[in-house]
Formats: sequence, structure tokens, C-alpha cells
Amino acid sequence: MASDHIVGIDLGTTNSLVAYMQGETPVVIPGEDGSNLVPSVVALDRDNQPIIGNAARNLLIETPERAVYSIKRLMGRAVEDIREELELFPFRLAEDLQPGEVLRIKLGDKTFTPPEISALILRQLKRNAERYFGGPVTKAVITVPAYFNDAQRQATKDAGRIGGLEVLRLVNEPTAASLAYGLDKKQNGIVAVYDLGGGTFDISILKLHDGIFEVVATNGDTHLGGDDIDNLLITIALDDIRGDLGLDLRRNAEAVQAIRKAVIEAKIALSSQPSVKLDIELPSELAGGKRYQREITRDQFEQLIQPIIDRTVGPCKQALKDANLKPEQIDEVVLVGGSTRIPKVRALVKEMFRHEPHTDLNPDEVVALGAAVQAVILGGGTQATQNMLLLDVTPLSLGIEVAGGVTDKIILRNSTIPASATQFYTTQIDGQANVAIHVLQGERELAKDCRSLARFDLKGIPPMAAGIPRVEVKFLIDANGILNVTAREQRSGKEAEIQVQPSYGLTDDQVESMILDSFDNAEEDFRRRQLIEARNEAATILGALEKGKRSAAWGQLTSDEKKQIAKMEKALLAVNADDDYQAIRRAIDALNQGTMRLAELMMDTAVSSALKGKKMDEADLGEGVTAPHPMAKAEFK
Repeated sequence: MASDHIVGIDLGTTNSLVAYMQGETPVVIPGEDGSNLVPSVVALDRDNQPIIGNAARNLLIETPERAVYSIKRLMGRAVEDIREELELFPFRLAEDLQPGEVLRIKLGDKTFTPPEISALILRQLKRNAERYFGGPVTKAVITVPAYFNDAQRQATKDAGRIGGLEVLRLVNEPTAASLAYGLDKKQNGIVAVYDLGGGTFDISILKLHDGIFEVVATNGDTHLGGDDIDNLLITIALDDIRGDLGLDLRRNAEAVQAIRKAVIEAKIALSSQPSVKLDIELPSELAGGKRYQREITRDQFEQLIQPIIDRTVGPCKQALKDANLKPEQIDEVVLVGGSTRIPKVRALVKEMFRHEPHTDLNPDEVVALGAAVQAVILGGGTQATQNMLLLDVTPLSLGIEVAGGVTDKIILRNSTIPASATQFYTTQIDGQANVAIHVLQGERELAKDCRSLARFDLKGIPPMAAGIPRVEVKFLIDANGILNVTAREQRSGKEAEIQVQPSYGLTDDQVESMILDSFDNAEEDFRRRQLIEARNEAATILGALEKGKRSAAWGQLTSDEKKQIAKMEKALLAVNADDDYQAIRRAIDALNQGTMRLAELMMDTAVSSALKGKKMDEADLGEGVTAPHPMAKAEFK
């Protein structure tokens, strides 16, 4: 039935596509104009009705204040993240935006959020599919860059819902491309997918084996793509015009879009021609009939863009390192994204991976084709796909904050999803009734250097001595990368959970720098963590000693034993204020050794009291503390 069709959608920065499985082959569904590509451009006509695709792109020059493009670069971002980009984009923002608030873009007299604009593109793709099938289409698999952060993924799911689609799965773009490639080649091996699109760059390393597509490493840059090349050429043209003609056109939206159209056409032409001539008509009211003309050779173009494409080298090297592979172990390199048509990009890929890149599949269409393959797998599969299995990964580590502001990673980056992991913790304060769960994302050792995803409290734990409660924290990531966190105190059964719903205020720079920062600061982070953990342990043993002094067992020690313990306690207090974690460890070990007899006597007293049916004096446990407090990590056998 027509209504049973599940489509695959590539919601791209420059162009978007919808595809489905026709028998055993994925195919792209064309639009009413016969084109497979729907430009990711939205405009409002004079009646304030939305126009999508080629017709909207034509309005970019005529009425740039009523059109928006490259909206994917704004998904899940806040106003403070895009100030610099607005100089070259004609977008007008709502005047009342607050820091961290979801963006609202003015088109004419209306305002739209990025998910709403993306939803208009998705609706157009949905209409194309419904016209093709002759019936409703309500379910889809949508692709996203592998390095999209949580806010960007959530914004994409929101766009699907607004556009009238049930998003069955978000699939990373390079992974989708590998599905299309694997279906086409039907072979085993290790594949690198190099995806340089309009707004983002991803590199993924996959192992293909008997229909299993296992992502072993992924890396990338969510702020790197063909748009950066376009903006570089636009900036050069604007500088030329200001220098040669004395005209500053940066705030003239119509002129900027005319230049943008010309440089994109030149960029495309230089992939097949040795040179191209720019010839741009400037606004007559400013230039008096003058034109901007400049010839650009391919050599000049390649020199200009070299710094941009060189930014893809670092993520590629890191992905290979994470996968524990050398370039010569890669069997095939698959190119994705229109920017990989640039000869200089292909030459760089060949040099990095020592392979001629695979170009049989259309780089503009391969992601949508792979999304269609995943869609049919979710729908039950065909003969060609019924044995295919997709194993994707999470790009960044996830964990919680523990005592001392340390990040304890529960699910490590590049872990296969869906993923589930459990850790056990305890309290650090006597009588603590609540614990605060602070969920983090990132690679740094300290919580302040990672991205905060969510906070919630586990309340109502029966007051017990520090170290007695047994708190189980479980992380569960579904196939879309959506995280659920559950905390349960096992003795009392008290439980709390949260589905992480990050705000749209994430900055791409924060996400992109997490792993880079972790490598740049790894040695210092590790030293600071060791110091914090040593001080935490010192606080624990000093607290236990204070309890011991108040117990009946203390009176059973000799005067010399008490003096020796006091001497070791003083030594620990002296070094605990310094930054030498090794000295703190030595003092802890000495005090542990020196208080062994006291611990044995306390245990004998506790056992004796229990056998006689006596209750411990609550004063010995200290005062109850009900305010939330970071949990201490504990190892339970």
C-alpha cells in the first residue's frame, strides 16, 4: 500500500533529497520540475506564502530579505553563535532574542525558527513523495552530520514533527552513505567515508562484514563546508570592489547575493575548467553602471581554498587513530557531498588515504540513497537488505559529575549505539538524603570543562552513614542518540530518571573543541584529577577517624597508639593543602595502616551491639544533610 512507504531524507545544507527502495535498488524521487535536488532555500512571496526550492532560490537576489538558505548551519544554535556569519548572510533576526534562546529569523513580516524553516523543506519533500506514490507518506529516516550535537539532533527531530513526519531514525550521513555503497558493492572491508558538504564535514571509519556495517570511529567539524569556500570568495570580491571602485557593499543584501550566485557558479565551473571569468553587474544606483570583473584560474582557486580543505586533515587523522588503523589498511574511500567534486579535495583525500577515492555513486545523492536503505530495513527489509545491520556510534563521551568536580565517564565516545552502561556510587556525607545527578558530555577530566546536558535529584534516600547507600546510575542511548538516565538507590528502591532534552543554546565551537581540548590538556587534566581524588580520599579517612575517636573503641587504645595516630593525622592535614598528590597518598596509606587496630575494635563493637539487639547511637552518624550533594565514586564488589 502507498501509505506503507517509509522514505529516506537527506536534509542538506545546500540541497535536500527524498529517496525510497524500488525493489532492490534505492532511487531518488524527483520533484515536480523533474529535478532530484531540492535547493534548501525557503522564501515568502508577496502574499506571505512559503516557496521552497528552485523558485525560492530565484528570489534570493530579487528579495533577499524574504529568503533564507543554509538553514542547517543554524539548527540548534543560539544568537550568540552566529553573529559573525550574519555579515555574509542576509538573515534578519527577531529584535527581542535573548542569549541562549532558539533563533527566530524574520522573512518579510513573519518570524520562523530554524526547525520551522527546515520543516517547510521537509514538507516539500513529503509532497514530492506523496505525489509520486499517490498516497500519504508519514514516516521517514532523516540523516544528520555525524558530529551534530544533541541540540542539533533534537532540532532536526523537531523539524520532522513540525513537517508532519514521524522520524523513525536519525542516521549519521557518512553511515548512510556507506549503506548505499555497501548495497552497491556487496563486499567486505574497511571503508572511510569522507563527507564534505555545504555546511559540515564528517569522517567515519566503518567495517563492512557480511551485511554488518559497524562504525568504529567518527570525527568531524560541524562548521566546515562549501559555504566557507563561498564566503571566502565573496569576501575577496567585496574587498576588490571596495579597493578598486571605492564601494562597500557588505550591507547591500542584493549585491551580496548577486556576488554569491556568481562565485558559486565559478566554483562549480573550476572543477572542470582551467579558468573562469567573474562578471557581476553591480547596483546601478551605487556603481553607475560599473561591473566587477575578475578572472580566476584553477591554480589561484586551489591556493585560496587550501587552508579550508586542510582543516579536514586533523579529523581524518584522529578518526584513524581512534580506529587503531593506518591509512594503508583502508580498503576504500567513499566521497560524499558536493564539495568533494573539487579536484583539489579529491587529490588531498587520495594523498591522505593512499587510495583513489570511490566516485561511482553521485556524491549529492548517496546519503539519501543510504537513508532509503535504512528506511526499508526498519520496515522489514527486502531480499537485498534483510541481512544488513547498522551499528553506529556516539561521537562524544557521556557521564556524570562526582565528588570534587570530576567527570566520571559512563559511556565512552565511539561506543556502538544503542548503548547501555551502569555505574555504582555512594554518598559522601553522613545522613545525606538527596543526591544531585549532573549529566555531562565531553572528553575532559573535570566537569567544568565538559558540556552540561541535564541535572536532576534523587530524593528521599533514608539517612545513613556516608558510604553506605548504593546508588545505581544507568545510561541508555537509543538508536537516535537520545539519552535516558536513571538513578536508583538499591537498598531503599528510591528512583529518579530523566530524558536529556538539551536546549537550542549549544554552541558548535563548544562541541567541536571538546575532543581537541581533551588532547591539548590531557596531562594537566589527569594531574588535577589525581589531586582531587587524593584529597577526597583524605577527607573520607579523616572523617572516619573522627567517628572512631567518638566510639567506645577509642578508649581501648593505648596512650602510645593514640599519640601515633595523632601524629599521622597531623601529617596528612599538613600535606593535604599542597598540590603534591603523591605526598597525600603516602600520608593516607600511613594513616590507614596506623588505624587498622582502631578499625578492628570498632567492627568488634558493632558486631557485639548487633548481636545484643542494640541500635547504634544516631549521634555517632553525624547530623543529617538533606541538601543535594555531588556523589562520591565507590567500587562495589
